[in-house]
Amino acid sequence: IIGGGPAGITAGIYIKRAGFKVLIISKGEGALIRTEKIENYYGFETPISGKELIEKGEKQAKNLGIELIKKEVIGVKYTESGFEVMVANQSKDDKYVAKTLVIATGVNRNKPNMKGLQEFEGKGVSYCAVCDGAFFKNKDVVIIGGGNSALEESLYLTQFVNKIYIVIRRDVFRADKIIQDKILNNDKIEIITKHVPKAIIGDSTVKGIILEHVDTKEEKRLDVEGIFPYIGSIPNTSFVKDVVKLNSQGYIITNEKMETSVEGIYGAGDVIDKQLRQVVTACGDGAVAAQMAYHYINK
Repeated sequence: IIGGGPAGITAGIYIKRAGFKVLIISKGEGALIRTEKIENYYGFETPISGKELIEKGEKQAKNLGIELIKKEVIGVKYTESGFEVMVANQSKDDKYVAKTLVIATGVNRNKPNMKGLQEFEGKGVSYCAVCDGAFFKNKDVVIIGGGNSALEESLYLTQFVNKIYIVIRRDVFRADKIIQDKILNNDKIEIITKHVPKAIIGDSTVKGIILEHVDTKEEKRLDVEGIFPYIGSIPNTSFVKDVVKLNSQGYIITNEKMETSVEGIYGAGDVIDKQLRQVVTACGDGAVAAQMAYHYINK
């Protein structure tokens, strides 16, 4: 299994319990590690941080006898022995070969170049409206970005927040016309064009944001308590771009069985082409991928 997030760990647990030997290779900290609170995951009455959830998953996997190693995967090839996984700084004695692979490497979020972004992650800065929208009830927030994801998340947030400012660098959106029309007809949303974010203002939490006009360089402040950057994500698929079929954005194309274009290789979690990227859906993907891998090996 390549990737040690919820999808990869869940796949490992299911495959191990089916009686197979499992190795999980993970580069390290993924996007979930920066999530301060998760309130919509089944079975937790109080919020849990992404870091804590990952640690619990790793402990569960290790208790089952699953081997986890921290290495960066740089390539995959098929040999007579099976699928061989190459890692960075690999010694000649290291060899990782498997009858099946589950790719669960997630995504890297693009981040705006602005002062204070990392400092306030989880303290008013969020990358997931579905996860954190309820925390901003009756508050003013900023969405940074003008693509489909940014506008869709803006519409989702309108059920919670008082007001939304959508900040875009250009004077036109990149999103589809149908969703633009919904945005422009929503009284809770104000569009700020030709501006870029420069800095976040706050103490223990976000209190505002400084914007800069792209032409005049004039700065303005917005008093907000939430900031949602949506300037795109990059799936971690460069190491398999010539192995399995990807969509135009680089996400792995799978069917409902998590099967990729290559028999014996499965995708799971945020790295695949799908509609909803959440911890719970990642776990579901991992369970399905594991079950299909089990049947593949038996067959």
